[in-house]
Amino acid sequence: MEDTSTRSESESPPEESPDPAADGSDDRTAPDDGEPGAPDADGTRADETDIEALRERVESEYDFDDFGPSDMAQMSAEEWDAAFDPDTWITGDRLLDRVDAELKSRIATRDVFGVLERVREDGEERILVYSDEGYAIIRPTGEVRGEGTVLRDIEPVVALAAMESYEVPEPPEDWSLPHPDSVPEGSGEFGNLVVQAVAAVQVLAGAALLVASAVADLGTIVAPAMGAVFLLIGLFLFAMVANARLSDRFRSEEYRDRLRALREAKERPGFVPVEDGVVTDEDADATERDREN
Repeated sequence: MEDTSTRSESESPPEESPDPAADGSDDRTAPDDGEPGAPDADGTRADETDIEALRERVESEYDFDDFGPSDMAQMSAEEWDAAFDPDTWITGDRLLDRVDAELKSRIATRDVFGVLERVREDGEERILVYSDEGYAIIRPTGEVRGEGTVLRDIEPVVALAAMESYEVPEPPEDWSLPHPDSVPEGSGEFGNLVVQAVAAVQVLAGAALLVASAVADLGTIVAPAMGAVFLLIGLFLFAMVANARLSDRFRSEEYRDRLRALREAKERPGFVPVEDGVVTDEDADATERDREN
């Protein structure tokens, strides 16, 4: 039997180190996951990819050619930031010119009811739109402030004008609000005439069936029943046309009253913070100073 007690210490097997990294023998390091937003293999950032995907989804869901306050209310903050990237917004005098042209076109088509003026604030030009129900002041940065229905109508217009992809239409020469006396009593007279013709045919058919049922003994209840149905449909259509005409007349009269109120006013409404073409909104100035500080 071999005596192992005489084996030298140098011949004994080396002891394993409990920590492979202690002697520096293991050069492997943990994989670097990278910082959030680090470039991917193709050089793009993950967050940028997500924004582009969200922007494509927003553009497919919303019709920006007919973008209004209801669409703005449906959009979330993330969708708004993705659709209206601040780096791609149009600002400055070019934005004011585009908003000016867009508003003139909408005033001419009665999509916006208001008076448009160019005013100044802190030495810079602004766009003022006001009516008897509110006002809006537009800055070159795209910021809009004001109150009332005018503000709700103007906000989506500014958002559209700030988009490079949106083409602003050329306003007509006579874009201002019309004279009260030039507003017609109603609209859609051709449609009313068509409905009246259909109603007259229904009434005649119903009356003919009822008369035929009374004169001749048809021996069936179908003819008088159909005659009564035709007669009721015709009367209903006549009533619908009469209601539409009354509604159109009421809306036209209300529109003329608002136009007369704006024309007869010697000055802007008292709630509009503008005097002699200069914005005098002290609260807005204080807010701007706080923002700068």
